[in-house]
Formats: sequence, C-alpha cells, structure tokens
Amino acid sequence: MKMLKVTAAAATALALSLTATACGSDDGDESGSGGNGNKITVGIKFDQPGLGLKTPDGKYTGFDVDVATYVAKELGHEPGDIEWKEAKSADRETLLERGDVDFIAATYSINEEREKKVDFAGPYLLAHQDILVRADDDSIKKPADLNNKKLCSVTGSTSAQNVKTKLAPQAQLQEYGGYSECLTGLENKVIDALTTDDSILAGYASQKEHQGKFRLGGFKLSNENYGIGVQKGSELKARINTALEKMVSDGSWQEYVEKNFGPADYKNEPAPKIGNVVS
Repeated sequence: MKMLKVTAAAATALALSLTATACGSDDGDESGSGGNGNKITVGIKFDQPGLGLKTPDGKYTGFDVDVATYVAKELGHEPGDIEWKEAKSADRETLLERGDVDFIAATYSINEEREKKVDFAGPYLLAHQDILVRADDDSIKKPADLNNKKLCSVTGSTSAQNVKTKLAPQAQLQEYGGYSECLTGLENKVIDALTTDDSILAGYASQKEHQGKFRLGGFKLSNENYGIGVQKGSELKARINTALEKMVSDGSWQEYVEKNFGPADYKNEPAPKIGNVVS
C-alpha cells in the first residue's frame, strides 16, 4: 500500500510537469509569431506582366511582387511565408474588408472614393495613363493624332473613354476582354493604339516576345498613385510606409524598376515621397 501511494504521487507530479512543459511550449510559439514560418497573405494581380503575374510554372513575378516581397521581409516574413492571392480590381476593397489578405499591392491607385473603405501606405509608384503603339508607327505623336484611329482598352475601363471625351473625340473605341487581346490586335494592325497605365503598358512591352515591337507614347494623360492597401485603421500602414522608405533609400526600388520595366524604355517618375499623392 505504501508503494502504491508513492507511485500515485509520482504519477501526479509527472502529469503536472508535462502540463507545465506544454504550456511553456505554447508560450514559446506565440512569442515567435512574427518570425520565419509565420504566414502572411498578400493580394496581387495574376495577369499583368511586369507588375503581378502568375507564370505557368506557378511562380510570381513583377514590380508589385518585388515590392510586396520586400515589404513582407521588413514585417518579419521570408518569401516562403507569403501566400499570394489574386486581387482583381473589382475585389480589392472586399478582400481587405473581410480580412482575406493582410495587404494588397496590385496597381492600386489611391483615390478619395477608395480611401473611404481602406487605408493606403505609400504611394510607391507614380504612373500615368498613356498609349502603346507599334514601334514603327510614327503617325501618333500627340493625343490629337488618335482622332480617326482605332483605340483599344479593356471592357469596362475608363481609360479609352477619357481619351475620347477629353483629347480625341473622333477616336474609334475598341473594347476587348483583356489587354493581351488588345496587344495582339495592335501587333496585327487591327488596332492602332492601346491605352491604360504606362506601367502596365511597359510591363507588356517588356515581355521577351514583345521587346522592340512597341513603344510608349509618353503622353502622361493622368496621374495614378499606386499605394499598398490595408484594412481601415490597420497599424500595418505605418510599418509598411517605413519599409517603403527603406526600399527607396537602399536602392532596391530602382533595381525593381529597371528589372521589370527596363526593356520597354519606360521613363518612370522618381520614387514618390510617402504621403505625397499627386492629383
């Protein structure tokens, strides 16, 4: 009987010891939650070469991808910690509001309407609406030259309509399902010009199979301040701004521009200052 009491007491002590060890292990996991192995979900475009593109082999490339990867690293996440999620233009606010992503870097122009729903870090790139034409076409040198020309943009986009309303009322609008279709039409001389943000156009023109075939007009038809979207009131905004400032100061920003847009001879603006949204 005496031996049984000792054994029971020992068993109780062992159970308490294991419980304490387990609790200590949980505490250790929580304290390391900001380090490697901690997942972060980032929204990007999957279909924009030079900015956000998911390649057939499952990799992700582009300026926005490079920027997002740098920012995530500054937030404590290695590239392998990132879960990339497609952020189509119409879905971006919803993805942030529902908490489906931690932040979005997807040619996300800062404007007053969007700022009612989400917060923006940045801007990290100042783009402009522009046109893309064939490299050997010298007939379009200024916006007015688009009159009586076939001008393509994506269905639902306001870019082509802006040109027709403000600059070239006789332009013949052609709406296609995607920019790739417009580009094919441009190459085959079915259309004369493609219009959207110059960064997007430069991304397409920089693709290996397109290099040397197209040129940007350099018209700067609008200002598009790309920001990184976060949930309204999120503390991530300040931390991402700090990361963006470091990215510019250490030369990474310029490296990413040259890497992703260089083959298109993209005349990019200097890196914008944080909080300076150009109207």
